[in-house]
Amino acid sequence: MQPNYLIGAHVSASGGIANAPINAAAIGANAFALFTKNQRRWVSKALDEKQIELFQENCQIANISMDAILPHDSYLINLGHPDDELLTKSREAFFDEIARCEQIGLTLLNFHPGSHLRKIDTDKCIRRISDSINFALARSSTVTAVIENTAGQGSNLGHSFEQLAQIIDAVEDKSRVGICIDTCHMFAAGYDIRSQESCRAVFAEFDNIVGNQYLKAMHLNDSKTGLNSRVDRHESLGKGEIGAEAFATLMTLEAVKGIPLILETTSAELWPEEINWLRSMTKAQ
Repeated sequence: MQPNYLIGAHVSASGGIANAPINAAAIGANAFALFTKNQRRWVSKALDEKQIELFQENCQIANISMDAILPHDSYLINLGHPDDELLTKSREAFFDEIARCEQIGLTLLNFHPGSHLRKIDTDKCIRRISDSINFALARSSTVTAVIENTAGQGSNLGHSFEQLAQIIDAVEDKSRVGICIDTCHMFAAGYDIRSQESCRAVFAEFDNIVGNQYLKAMHLNDSKTGLNSRVDRHESLGKGEIGAEAFATLMTLEAVKGIPLILETTSAELWPEEINWLRSMTKAQ
């Protein structure tokens, strides 16, 4: 049976993906994120079957479910690219990422939605993002595409709940699309979650506009920059502009149960402490 709270961090897969669950277990995690390939290259060599077997074995040893793992795609992919040739390249790369997840046995793929690069309007870019998701889902069968909200930096879309809902609206298979809320991005995009009251209000707004049924994962990060800064800079929990009260409140929300809650905070040496603290907040309810 899957534990109620799946808490971990984005761990290294250096030396092969089979090392990721070992690294997760070492920090006391029962969930984790990873890159299944070099995130700064378009093409990587095919996955090694032995590595896949070892990855699955190490996940079993660590008692980490495939549903508690949140792989992230390449940073080069832009599913809303205004240039048709580069859009096609991004779509093919995104589908390759989904195919790799299916090969490993993973059920989620986390990705940044895309940017219009100030060359096309917002609605056209959002439609391209939705169509890109449709392209990949139609060619695959088991992986859910998990859209990460952005800080709204530059021309990045997906920073408002309304934009996230608009992307989902044009996705044909709504059973295989979802959202990963990054708390740092959320705060930088203008959603104030600093107090218990405001945090609960923001997540009620998310449920109203997007729907909690689409919340498939979260990145738990404090922010170095202020509210509505539109700048994405992560900080350790309780040490940034968001503060500890927000994260204590988050762990009391029904919507966070059973989904991967992933730290991408700046000091990896603090991850065991942060994971333990988040777990203690669930027991304080």
